[in-house]
Amino acid sequence: MPEVIINGPEGRIEGRYHHSSRPNAPLALMLHPHPQHGGTMHNKVVYHLFNIFARRGFSTLRFNFRGVGRSQGTYSRGEGELSDAAAALDWMQSVNPDAPGVWIAGFSFGAWIGMQLLMRRPEISGFLSVAPPANMYDFTFLAPCPSSGLFIHGDADDIVPRADVMKLVEKLRSQKGITIDFTSLPGADHLFNDHIDDMVAAVESYLDKALVSEIAAE
Repeated sequence: MPEVIINGPEGRIEGRYHHSSRPNAPLALMLHPHPQHGGTMHNKVVYHLFNIFARRGFSTLRFNFRGVGRSQGTYSRGEGELSDAAAALDWMQSVNPDAPGVWIAGFSFGAWIGMQLLMRRPEISGFLSVAPPANMYDFTFLAPCPSSGLFIHGDADDIVPRADVMKLVEKLRSQKGITIDFTSLPGADHLFNDHIDDMVAAVESYLDKALVSEIAAE
């Protein structure tokens, strides 16, 4: 897959991009875990999410937040990283001006950033939020959540308690007009060690249903 360099708010953003062979393909953007805890676009969860969407015919991008890999800048407590994500989406849309919609998928810290981007960009029609750190970051900005999506949590996650994720899920489920799915993976920890295949299967199963519904609604 081609390496791309995007002009971001703090300079160069390093990414990997798959351009779909389908005309006017939808877009999918992947967001990686915390930059200060080893998170990069090469994270195995992010890598597998990227490939799931690429196989389904999406034009798909994963990138390094500022200060990670060859991306310029320094960690900015989420504010700058949200700007990086917006710049990455702008770049994809400039390359694909007729794309009919966007999906966003984030893992851990990336899930928090992804949900903030979701609130700011009405063209995002669906999301995947994998191991969202609901105990560490404020998600109250999701009022209301504008799109349906999936939350995935490992039931052996000792970093993010299930109760905190469920509190967020139940709050969003109380809203009308959207559907929030939740999948708990038995035995999976926060990083899905030895459970990547289970995570992939959960995402594939959800997209089988969600993308059919999305097409039917067009």
